[in-house]
Amino acid sequence: MASDFTTSTDALTGRLLISSPVLGDSDFARSVIYLCAHSEKDGAMGLIINKRVPHPTLETLFDQLEITPSPPKRRINLCAGGPVEPTRGFVLHSADWQRDDSLVVNNENCLTASLDILHEIAKGEGPRQALLALGHASWEPGQLEDEIIRQNAWLSAPASDDLIYGINHLSKWRKALATINIDPLSLSNLVGHA
Repeated sequence: MASDFTTSTDALTGRLLISSPVLGDSDFARSVIYLCAHSEKDGAMGLIINKRVPHPTLETLFDQLEITPSPPKRRINLCAGGPVEPTRGFVLHSADWQRDDSLVVNNENCLTASLDILHEIAKGEGPRQALLALGHASWEPGQLEDEIIRQNAWLSAPASDDLIYGINHLSKWRKALATINIDPLSLSNLVGHA
């Protein structure tokens, strides 16, 4: 199977990574990751956008952080963003709201790790769309490229608001595969090996 991966320094920033069956026995099985940053020099960082956090609930988390009002006037998805720093929160959100310390991913999305955005969301304000991820996924320089090209661990697909911010986490993996015309039943854990 040919990959649409290129060697551009930010080739995958703002795209989705979809786990292949090669990762079936790992924490990344059936994961969809929104890639927030990717460069040859610094590696890559992204958020798993289709794994629910069983505990805490958004309300419990806001109470622990003393974010008011409680309950919040607005709800957002809470995800298990990845195995790195699982107690740290990252808010992926639409680019209509940002602060100086927000990471601008592209014209559509930003990443903010300050509590200010959660205060805004609790008040019913802030960005038009958002999700809160606990933890993130990251790769050293060259590691993600190796996983894509040599290990066939990831497929790349364009991101959409529905896939990023949609509430049905269970269907995101299949929907992401459908955007690149792949039927999950046609995948095997030997993708790319003849």
